[in-house]
Amino acid sequence: VQLQASGGGLVQAGGSLRLSCAASGRTFSMYGMGWFRQAPGKERRFVAAITWSGGMTYYADSVKGRFTISRDNVRNTVYLQMTSLKPEDTAVYYCAGGSRNWSPRTGYDYWGQGTLVTVSS
Repeated sequence: VQLQASGGGLVQAGGSLRLSCAASGRTFSMYGMGWFRQAPGKERRFVAAITWSGGMTYYADSVKGRFTISRDNVRNTVYLQMTSLKPEDTAVYYCAGGSRNWSPRTGYDYWGQGTLVTVSS
């Protein structure tokens, strides 16, 4: 499975961005996908996840109510709509996918290349 993330950029605080993650290859083996982020000097942290069927979503407390994860079954693409962005949301965002060992926060086998989101104050 290959994952291609895109959509990062520079945005002012309070603004919005939508990240995309296109999956290709053996996607039929996937159970779920997620977004993680890594701020400068910090560990990579869970942001949001969605089951491959799209029926269940999960969020970190820090983004709940501001970010929305969704997926397009036809395009095999997962989106992260980010609103009310804050400077502390600045990070490299990674999409990831997991197969049979997947759970919302662990069990990820495949990782995209990361896309930088910078929120200015």
